[in-house]
Amino acid sequence: MRKPEILSPAGDFTCLQAALDAGADAVYFGLGTFNMRARSGVNFKEEDLPEIARRCRERGVKAYLALNAIMFEGERDAVERTIVAAKPYVDAFIVSDWGVISLCRKHGAVFHVSTQMSTSNSEAVRFLASQGATRVVLARECTLAEVKLITAEVPSVEIECFVHGAQCVAESGRCFMSHEAFGKSACRGECNQPCRRRFLVKAVDFFEDDEGNPIHESDTEFVVEPHTVMSARDLCSLGFVDRLMDAGIASFKIEGRARNAEYVKVVTAAYRRAVDAVADGTYSDALKNELSESVKTVFHREFSTGLYFGRPGANQFTDSENSLATTVKRHIGIVIDYFIKAGIAQVKVQDHDLCVGDTVQIHGPTTGVVELTVGELRRDEEVLEKAERGTWATMKTPRCRVGDKVFFIERRG
Repeated sequence: MRKPEILSPAGDFTCLQAALDAGADAVYFGLGTFNMRARSGVNFKEEDLPEIARRCRERGVKAYLALNAIMFEGERDAVERTIVAAKPYVDAFIVSDWGVISLCRKHGAVFHVSTQMSTSNSEAVRFLASQGATRVVLARECTLAEVKLITAEVPSVEIECFVHGAQCVAESGRCFMSHEAFGKSACRGECNQPCRRRFLVKAVDFFEDDEGNPIHESDTEFVVEPHTVMSARDLCSLGFVDRLMDAGIASFKIEGRARNAEYVKVVTAAYRRAVDAVADGTYSDALKNELSESVKTVFHREFSTGLYFGRPGANQFTDSENSLATTVKRHIGIVIDYFIKAGIAQVKVQDHDLCVGDTVQIHGPTTGVVELTVGELRRDEEVLEKAERGTWATMKTPRCRVGDKVFFIERRG
């Protein structure tokens, strides 16, 4: 049984560094447009490509560029420019549009077929391989048994599957609710996620005249309180990683380019440990429970096993509108100086008091995510128990940088 690649999301440099530090084998990211997370804040710029490639190649990690939005007429030149500019720096493009596939073929660019294509059978995988695809991300609607059959039927093509993160209520993400409600298309990476909101569900009876025209209707509410009736649960596969590996999946994809660096680090590290444990024979119920608890500390909705063990049912929808993370971050302030020889950071305390014994995290584009317990606080020669808002303090930390953000980690429950 070969180890699958652990593929982590990167929405910015902090997330990228967090993924690298947590043991990712590959990362995927976008460049502003033509991908399924096109909104600002979770994408890189073209000028970032050399630095992305440098960091990944130093660790032996692959970099994949998402170009998986649909391409409209008149956009060909822009997409082609992106492919030409990015090709020297990435290992593959993630695509879903036949026009983009044609451009990848034209320029000899390696491409993987996105889950947006809803590939759900071996015949489709075989055809995509004949068109040059080296990897296919299967539709999320595939069961684990079907995945295993597909990998056995077409062993020459790598199969990638999602193992963790948010799931879309629509088939492979092709939803028109956001476009209808807000003019923001999910198929262009602009989804405003109206499905995550609470709805009041009613049963409506129509009465018609002889010509079929409605003449009366009556409403019967069968959900008393507004409910997240269309919000799918998050996927968590930590309890059956061994079965996923046995199915022959080449790449374990973690969803979450719009989530923060803490999420990327914790989830990547959990799947790194799980995959390694299966490989060395130490994957146990105790480890499954430990890792499952670890991913609950970061943003998540109610967890499920996705559709790996059956088609959608009522148990696939969450009762919660918000995150169920067992920890929450409170912004303390920023690093204003770092003394390398002493290993000491000077922190400007802005929003939340900093106390001895606190669990804190430091986030930064180069630092990634570093977590520590505050052992001692000082201000010049004075030893402190607490640094209040509007003051500063120094503390012993791993290497960090000026401008990094410092957070207090609060345990819930």
